[in-house]
Amino acid sequence: MTQKLRSLKGVRACVFDAYGTLFDFASAAARCADVPEDRRAALTALWRDKQLQYTWLRTLENRYADFWQVTGEALYFALESLDLQTPSLHERLMELYLGLEPFVEVPAVLAALREAGFRTAILSNGSPAMLDTLVKRSGLEAMFDAVLSRRRRRLQDPPESLSICARCARSRGRRHFVPVLQRLGRARGLGLRHARRLVQPLRPAPRTPSRLARLRDPDARRC
Repeated sequence: MTQKLRSLKGVRACVFDAYGTLFDFASAAARCADVPEDRRAALTALWRDKQLQYTWLRTLENRYADFWQVTGEALYFALESLDLQTPSLHERLMELYLGLEPFVEVPAVLAALREAGFRTAILSNGSPAMLDTLVKRSGLEAMFDAVLSRRRRRLQDPPESLSICARCARSRGRRHFVPVLQRLGRARGLGLRHARRLVQPLRPAPRTPSRLARLRDPDARRC
């Protein structure tokens, strides 16, 4: 960790995505006894994929929806696709989503960054209420100077959000450090620095055959 911190020369603030970077998306299904153990990986993968796809579809069509709504719609699709759909299970998993567990290395990484004098923050698609609950339940409140939601600007498009982060960084004479793997290329173009291994990305899960074939508009009638 000490060597990695040395590589951040010139960086004063580290801004993290929440879901899949700091907090383990897979921990919701993993802690739900009502989900068969042999279906948890497939449920997690399909739920996450559909959540991202619905977000991108809404961005392309300029049809904003709260991230809580998008997450719930994605879960309905995943449960139905895997023949696990029940109202009580959907409710239970959404409640668990509000308390996703941080990856095991996250507390130590954040503590090391703050001890070294870095400011830390979260920038996420999650609504303010979702992020507030998530951070409080994790016990990591003291580890962040700010928790920022794109909802305040009705943003769901990562490039636009990163552009705003970059403008903010440059206006204050500092560079932000954003460890979000899927946005690496775009962020580099904006002058934001990244580290790929301070925290791990979402753990891979087995592919589901219908994952791409059943991509549908979240508002379309199910068939």
